Parts: sequence; structure tokens; C-alpha cells
Amino acid sequence: MLQFEDFIVGETVSFGRMAVSQEELVAFASRYDAQDFHVDPEAAKSSFVGGLIGSGWHSCAMLMRLVAEDFLLDSTGMGAPGIEEIKWLRPVFPGDTLHARRTVLETKASRSRPEMGLVRFRLELLNQRDEPVMDQVNWIMFGRKGSGVAPQPKGDWLAHASRYARPPRESALEAPAEAPEPTRFFEELEIGRRYELGSFVFTAEEIVAFARSFDPQPFHMDEAAAANSSFGRLAASGWHTAAVWMATMVSHRQRQLGATTGRPARLGPSPGFKNLRWSKPVFAGDRITYFSEIADKRESASRPQWGLFFHRNTGVNQHGEEVFSFDGCVFVERS
Repeated sequence: MLQFEDFIVGETVSFGRMAVSQEELVAFASRYDAQDFHVDPEAAKSSFVGGLIGSGWHSCAMLMRLVAEDFLLDSTGMGAPGIEEIKWLRPVFPGDTLHARRTVLETKASRSRPEMGLVRFRLELLNQRDEPVMDQVNWIMFGRKGSGVAPQPKGDWLAHASRYARPPRESALEAPAEAPEPTRFFEELEIGRRYELGSFVFTAEEIVAFARSFDPQPFHMDEAAAANSSFGRLAASGWHTAAVWMATMVSHRQRQLGATTGRPARLGPSPGFKNLRWSKPVFAGDRITYFSEIADKRESASRPQWGLFFHRNTGVNQHGEEVFSFDGCVFVERS
């Protein structure tokens, strides 16, 4: 069992192996990121990349699964407050075989909670050529030795494959009441413009279905285990909260396309994001409403036909409390 004191600054460990099929990439994207270049091999040929690729949020989820398998389920892990930065460096293609690498960057004891320490990791996802496809930096909380913090409860948490399987009863993405507007080319984007993307109810079935594939920690999968955790009851994986944001963004985009006359502006991939925060747990039964605000934009020096726009994204529960936020960016076509 790994505890806070077992993580040594500078230590690097390679771990895990995950073969990725086209079926798996499409299964995830069909629910959470149904853009053509993630779900339609033929349509993807005319995309920014030129072929079908995995969703970046799927890469995050697969890395989470490898981390859980490697050390998190056999530790005093207490969750993560957020993600400092993620860089999507290369596409993940059907047929790739992925593995991971973790490096301890920093450790510090908690001043407010002496039973806990925090470990700052660089977590990398690499393909079969040992090329990094994703780079992630974040803190994870662990119980300290002698503190009485219990390890994660034992169980058959890894019984399910990492391929996403939908629950029998699915929550619907609920569109906002406001009418959609046409898609905007780079030059037409308004800095400060805020959009309501949609809402989603996180049922217990939805929470467990995502967790058993990608974040199989007991407090995401089992009511009794969750009751004895720091959450106190069943809580959604932070990556599930983020994946649903992407689903509402794609739904918003599709509504915009339906309101557009003439040729719509195309979106390209995102190079990554920063400052992701899970500020409050998302519990079974919570309804989260997602928003996106255009924060800035700039021309692309390397791709003159494209521009980059930067957006601030949030999720708010039914009580008006912010539970999720991050700063993202994406390529958009110029007129």
C-alpha cells in the first residue's frame, strides 16, 4: 500500500499497457465527443487531421484508468483537487497501444489537514513508438503514515474492461431554452460572449458506468464504500464531469450548425487546457448546467487559415454552486 511518504521527488516509473481499437474510440466519442473526426472514419478524411482520431478527453480517461490500475487502488489516495495543465501532443489513432509514465515533481504535507499530504505528478501517456501523446500535471492527495487514513477498500474494482459501455438507462443532454445562433468564423467571435451549453443529471447508473471503465475508485462505484470515504456518498469521477462538458459543447455546436446558412466555420482540435478545478463533488442526482465564455483569441502563426480562441468553462449544480471549471482553447477556421 502506497502512502504519502512513499513518493520520492524525481522518481520516474513506467507502467501499464492499453491497446486501443477503433470500436473503443468511437464508443467513447459517440457519448461524449461526437465530432466527425472521432466517430465517422469517412468524414474524418476531410478533417483537420485527415483521419479518425480519439477524443482528447478519452485520452484523459484512459490515463486515469492506467493510474488506477498501477497504484491508486493500492494506496491511501484521497482524490485530486484538479489539473494544472494538459497538453494533447499527438493524436491517438485506432490500433495504437498506449502506456504511461509518472514522475514525482514535488511533495508537501498539508498544513490544514495533518493526516494528509499532496504529491505533484507529471503523468504522460505514450504510444507504441514511445512518443508522448498527452502530458498532464496535477496534485493527488494521500493519507500519511500513522495518520489512521484507511487505504482504498479491497474489491473487484477492475472487473470491467476500459471500453466504455453505456448504462441501460441514460440521462439526456438537455438543451438551454435560448435559441441557437449561427456558427462564427474566427473574425466574428466576440470576446466576453457567454453561452449556456446545456444540462445533465448525474444518476447513479451514469456515474458507475463511467467509473467502472475509466476511474474505478470505490467512492465512484459503490454506495457503501462511498459512504465511508471523504465524499460521504456516491460521487462522479471528475473526468466524468469534464466529459459531459464536452458532450454539451458538441450538442451546442450542432444546434449552431442547424441555425447557420451557407458554409459554417470549421473547428479544429484543441492543443490542451489549464487550470481545471473540481471545486465541489458531483453527487448522484445532481443536475449540472455548463457554460462557456470566449476569453480571448489570436491568429495562428503556423496555420494562417486558422485562428485560436480561448474559453473559460464552468459547471454549476442545481443549488447555483460552481462544481467545475477550466480554461481551454481550440482552433477555428478564419473567413
